[in-house]
Amino acid sequence: MAIRCVVTGQKNGKSVFVSDAQVEPITVSLLPGTEFHRLWGSNSPPALPSAGEHPDQSGYFPPPGGYRFGFFTLGPESVSLPEDLDIEAALAELSTNLPGLAEVMEPDHPGMHTTDSVDLDLVLSGEVWLELDDGEEVHLRAGDSVVQNGTRHAWHNRTSKPAVLFVALLGAART
Repeated sequence: MAIRCVVTGQKNGKSVFVSDAQVEPITVSLLPGTEFHRLWGSNSPPALPSAGEHPDQSGYFPPPGGYRFGFFTLGPESVSLPEDLDIEAALAELSTNLPGLAEVMEPDHPGMHTTDSVDLDLVLSGEVWLELDDGEEVHLRAGDSVVQNGTRHAWHNRTSKPAVLFVALLGAART
């Protein structure tokens, strides 16, 4: 799915459209059926006025004071890794396309991860299950939202249809 992203800015004191483009998803072979749309973000707090140039957002997750805006599609339960998957190449692809994501994932607990961020999530379509440390889960449907406060968690799609989530990640300092 391509998502359109319109960006505004200011030039010579006047509001202008800076860009209007389709953003193709990032996919990686280690996460079949999953798509990441990285639309906007910065490694530092925004400053206004802004000309609308794309700020630096080098990692998938923002540092303290940074933020990310995007969409995350979780494929249906029936999607699985190919039997002939080259794990080393797939990990390299993941690190290149979504830097920092592999580092927070737990190899012994697939999908489980912890980030130094406050994640604002809204289920746009489909259904997902959010799992926490002790295996406790909540079932979420379109219109449901989650405020994830740096907790250890995993997302699961146990249906036959993709689930699309809006995500805003706010970088935070862990104390």
